[in-house]
Amino acid sequence: MYELENVLRPYAWGSPTAIADLLGRPASGGPEAELWIGAHPGSPSVALTPAAGAGRHAPETHDDGRLALDALIAEDPEHCLGGASVAAFGPRLPFLLKVLAAETPLSLQVHPTLDQAREGFAREEAAGVDPSAPDRNYKDAFHKPEMIFALTPFEALCGFRPAAVSRAVFQHLAACFDLAGLELPPLVPLLLEDLAQPDEPEALRSAFERLIAGGEDVSHATEMIVAALVSGAPMDSHVAELTTVVNLNHDYPGDPGVLISLLLNRISLAPGEAVYLPAGNVHAYLHGLGIEVMASSDNVLRGGLTPKFVDVPELLKTVAFEAVAVPMLPAETTMLGQELFRPPFREFQLQRIELAPGAEPVPLAQSGAAVVIVTSGSVRLDSPKGELRLERGASAFLPAAEAPVNFHAVSGATGPALAFAVTTALEG
Repeated sequence: MYELENVLRPYAWGSPTAIADLLGRPASGGPEAELWIGAHPGSPSVALTPAAGAGRHAPETHDDGRLALDALIAEDPEHCLGGASVAAFGPRLPFLLKVLAAETPLSLQVHPTLDQAREGFAREEAAGVDPSAPDRNYKDAFHKPEMIFALTPFEALCGFRPAAVSRAVFQHLAACFDLAGLELPPLVPLLLEDLAQPDEPEALRSAFERLIAGGEDVSHATEMIVAALVSGAPMDSHVAELTTVVNLNHDYPGDPGVLISLLLNRISLAPGEAVYLPAGNVHAYLHGLGIEVMASSDNVLRGGLTPKFVDVPELLKTVAFEAVAVPMLPAETTMLGQELFRPPFREFQLQRIELAPGAEPVPLAQSGAAVVIVTSGSVRLDSPKGELRLERGASAFLPAAEAPVNFHAVSGATGPALAFAVTTALEG
């Protein structure tokens, strides 16, 4: 078992304090958006291997025994990942764990299916598109289904609502303009027509296409709607959605994503709740701290709320135009007392491990490799091959060959310990 050092991503939307407060360390002084824990080649964690006697001579190895996790896995994939994982996903860690802290909204985005990712990556490689080019859509040949577990109240947009529900919001806005004697933006009646189509996927597609096209009509309508709301137009039963419009426009004035938000489920997760996001689901995290888990990929197609490149034709091929219930992910408790969050993806599952002082050990539900982070207290991990103690803020990589692993409360602890572990969802 290897303790890890991890990469902190300082994206502008990150909270300056949330991750530092969670992990019990001083803040960096800048935005701290994501802590990456895994072997993604873009920002691999570093494993703290024994400095002497390990017999490791990879060029990535430092004199003090620090070794990039992807390099460690490459030395012996079967040992690190297990045969079933290598057979299913190849000699790579198939998941990535992040601690995510959104102070301001992330971009509106969607992730491709595995087939779309493979085709898109091959197409851009054949065309010679620079991997770092701002208009590159596919960074790799993998899909990126994901989930978020809320550590604090967590706000998000997630998937299309029924067209009739979104239409009711635009009808309300039209009534507000009429009541105030204001000229209605010409875009609103067109959206009402789009959303009234009897074929719901076509209704959603039409409205989304009209908005994502952007241009002066969308920007002007957004400005007029926000001005009306700020001036006191009643929000009635649409407070959350319309307040979100005002807030998004503050950060991204006139952006198509501001009104696209009215087509989507507006969700508020309480701490301990989780939601999963399959391919094609249009979503945006708005605010909060959470544990994010995903298949290890960097493929993102943006749809607004960003100054970055938006490839509208490719986006429209990727979005699933269907109304969906919010894909909540309830916890499952096994006969062994394991609290698991298992989305319908093979690449990963999340285990929440809480240990009161003096509690019985909790077995890790491990299938292949696992990564662990401790967010409160201290835990002791033991396996037939050794043990490792992790304090608050520490993380570790557990090779498949280390199983079975148990989590123990540390002797003499005065408060509960809390850890999160990710492994594959493969059977056996």
